[in-house]
Amino acid sequence: MNNLRVPDWLQAKLDAGGLIIIDGAMGTELEARGVPMNSKAWSGAALLTHPTVVREAHVDYIRAGAEVIITNTFAAGRSLLDSAGLGAEVVKINRKSVEVARQAREEAAEQPVAIAGSMCEWAASGEHWSDTNRLYASYREQADILAEAGAELIALEMCSHPVRSRLIAEAAIATGLPVWLGLSCKQEAETGRVVGYDEPNADIDALVRDLVELDVALINVMHSPIGDTAAALSVVKRHWSGPIGTYPESGYFIMPNWQFVDIIEPADLVEETRAWITSGAQIIGGCCGLGVDHIRALKAAFGEEN
Repeated sequence: MNNLRVPDWLQAKLDAGGLIIIDGAMGTELEARGVPMNSKAWSGAALLTHPTVVREAHVDYIRAGAEVIITNTFAAGRSLLDSAGLGAEVVKINRKSVEVARQAREEAAEQPVAIAGSMCEWAASGEHWSDTNRLYASYREQADILAEAGAELIALEMCSHPVRSRLIAEAAIATGLPVWLGLSCKQEAETGRVVGYDEPNADIDALVRDLVELDVALINVMHSPIGDTAAALSVVKRHWSGPIGTYPESGYFIMPNWQFVDIIEPADLVEETRAWITSGAQIIGGCCGLGVDHIRALKAAFGEEN
């Protein structure tokens, strides 16, 4: 284990209350560039088939102003790769993802850029992956690979399941790397209650209360509808006094393809983000459906505040 800590420059910015611009989506950006999505592991196989496109996407985000780039490993844990028949490639895909991100940084960065290893709590269906010990082992395996390959922090993404979220957080924290917890939420129109994006029975208020007991470094509201992000931030702030961030989605998903429908314009994302910054967000960027132009607009609007 390399036991890297978060880069000093990044921690200094957060401690000073500054803004950090991260990248936009990776999976949907690859799809927009013609990379086919896997029906089981979505963008998880792209490092095997299209590593150059992955590197180019990272390069473009860095040149647009991203100070943190997130590896293309969202769907590269053993559970999802096994379901796609790619279980033998877990180590290769995760190591290669960090390598490609480092190559992009060396090629394009004119300012400090950190590399975050992406992990998600998703698990393949079936009895095999309902076993919590097996699931924890798969999370720990991926976290360790990312850490050993040189990721400087772990970005947990699309957390909302009350059991899996805690398991993956504990596995990531065990690496010794800083962990950014990413919650995916939506707001019920009828009740106003904030629930899980893919887990409508998951109460996000209860989930945050549980997870803030762990040693996470930051909490993001991510891959959440733009109109529901403010409500989700309010829930987080009830129980968490540390740094917070936002990177929403736009469009919708029909497995395995993102539907680029009614994507928010970059200028409109800037205005929404301005309100989230007023609410305390220090990490700003985009998730599915949001690409390089959106990050460039955030950099133009908020770069001087950095």
